[in-house]
Amino acid sequence: METFEYNGVVYNVDCDDLNRHGGPWDRGCADSWYQRPLDPHYFVGDTYNSDRVESDQMTQQQIDEYYAGHDYNERFGGKKEY
Repeated sequence: METFEYNGVVYNVDCDDLNRHGGPWDRGCADSWYQRPLDPHYFVGDTYNSDRVESDQMTQQQIDEYYAGHDYNERFGGKKEY
């Protein structure tokens, strides 16, 4: 099991719920990968094929997951080459 600690919270990186396509962690990772600005959000279902939830409608846990996913990709992921 791979884990990642962010702001004192330990995330199970292998967890399907955490890595759900369109979820907060996934969107944070993707924004880092595509070198987009930080913008906490997630999608109810699949990315771009369901309703987008903005930061003002997110729980603090969801916002933290977004930032953790972004930080995880910044540390261990790559960047899209254009």
